[in-house]
Amino acid sequence: MEVQGKIKMIGETQTFGSNGFRKREVVVTTEEQYPQHIMVEFVQDKTDLLNNFGVGQPVKISINLRGREWVNPQGETKYFNSIQGWRIESLQQQEGGAGMPPVPPMDAFEPADNLNEEDHDDLPF
Repeated sequence: MEVQGKIKMIGETQTFGSNGFRKREVVVTTEEQYPQHIMVEFVQDKTDLLNNFGVGQPVKISINLRGREWVNPQGETKYFNSIQGWRIESLQQQEGGAGMPPVPPMDAFEPADNLNEEDHDDLPF
């Protein structure tokens, strides 16, 4: 799955526990009629993927949905969901035709005024 939008916030890398679990959060605001602020977490070595991105930048994030079950000390079962990112791409280079070269303006072309309708045309179409 993917989430697209503009980066609203990038958090600092946090480290937890004695084994050094790392987590970093990013919030992306979707660009639709009712914009959503989606928090995506990157964990372990994926936290470094956010180093080259900044607030306001349009991005596409590849995500996995994660779910956990937890039983509290009173014996009640609780469920938690998280959105975990595993790839992030800038959308800026895709604007304007996804890598297509720019089309020159019309006045850059010379008019073809030397057409002769009687010339033999060997094109098959």
